[in-house]
Amino acid sequence: MTYGLIGEKLGHSFSKLIHERLTGIPYELLELQPDRLGEFLQKGEFRGINVTIPYKQAVIPYLDSLAPSAELTGAVNVIVRSADGRLTGHNTDLDGVLAMAAHAGVSFSGASVVIIGAGGASKAVAAAARSAGARKLVFAVRHDFGPERLPVGNPEAFADCEVLINATPVGMYPGDDGKPLDISALPNLRGVLDCVYNPIRTELVLDALERGIAAEGGLMMLVAQAVRASELFLDRSYEPGVADDLYRWLLRGRRNIVLCGMPSCGKSTVGQALAGRLGMQFADTDDLIRSDSGMEIPDIFAREGEAGFRKRERSAIQSLASGHGMVVATGGGAVLDPSNVRALRRNGLIVFLDRPPELLQPTDDRPLSRDRAALERLYAQRLPAYIAAADARIPNDGPLSDTLESIISHALQG
Repeated sequence: MTYGLIGEKLGHSFSKLIHERLTGIPYELLELQPDRLGEFLQKGEFRGINVTIPYKQAVIPYLDSLAPSAELTGAVNVIVRSADGRLTGHNTDLDGVLAMAAHAGVSFSGASVVIIGAGGASKAVAAAARSAGARKLVFAVRHDFGPERLPVGNPEAFADCEVLINATPVGMYPGDDGKPLDISALPNLRGVLDCVYNPIRTELVLDALERGIAAEGGLMMLVAQAVRASELFLDRSYEPGVADDLYRWLLRGRRNIVLCGMPSCGKSTVGQALAGRLGMQFADTDDLIRSDSGMEIPDIFAREGEAGFRKRERSAIQSLASGHGMVVATGGGAVLDPSNVRALRRNGLIVFLDRPPELLQPTDDRPLSRDRAALERLYAQRLPAYIAAADARIPNDGPLSDTLESIISHALQG
């Protein structure tokens, strides 16, 4: 290994994608058990590495020196080997936190800040918040309580919190339905940041966004710290804007585009064309239900009722929602279930494909919309749910090319 990442579990890391896109130089992922950490560092067969959970503090005894960023944070996420073999620890997570906050529009200045967790990542978050002028700083933790270490299970203890940052793995895939606390107990909250980047939007971030609170997951943090790490590896500086460009590129490749809307509004046609245009995989929840059940949709309704179909639909959506880089066409009633919307929003941009009811076509294979009167009633009933679920509302009453361009324009906004 010349450049790469070490950690205990790296199966869902995006670091290889980012570094190789940035430099074109091979970048390896190496999973290490704790008993192999010292041996790996002492062998010295690398020029520069990133360090992630759970080794950001464990590596320090093996280093020859710490850069000011590592001394300030008490944690290391970058190690650079000099020409004479000396190992220097740096912390670029600090740069990443500040970039994430700026991208989300969250200011630390004068704020009461609560950091969930007390591990290596939390130290970088704390240093970033202090450097940006936080008025007050406390840690929400599970044990070892003290004046600045309050129990995470009792958010009333830090009810004055204005900016909340999750620096733990809670909410990370595959446990992406988890969240570290309920933010409804924090009436003064104005900003939420989550160092977790997979899923793109954690449950904590989604909770904040639903309340109109500025919030963002850790994808920008990951990208910005990687850009700074690459500068240290290669002893060079990148032009301003490189991190923003990389973020947009990574988001486009990892985020799903989810189409919702009425039966016969064109989700499958638009979805297939969009996937072909963008080089993405296409998936249709109804197709997945047919494949898994071995039945056609009307047969499922006849045998199991709408409740049985919705249960199968939830299962299909859960299986697709954790994927990346797909165009997903959903059934007409999928977003009526809040749990489906939540799952789809973690990694997806939800687009309401809106075709006027007079252009919708009733068909015999759609049990809830077999005639025009039923379609028009259904549109009126479901319209509020489509609007509430969607990140974008795109009309689909003209040329296919216009619809595709509108969706792509929204997707590129990042």
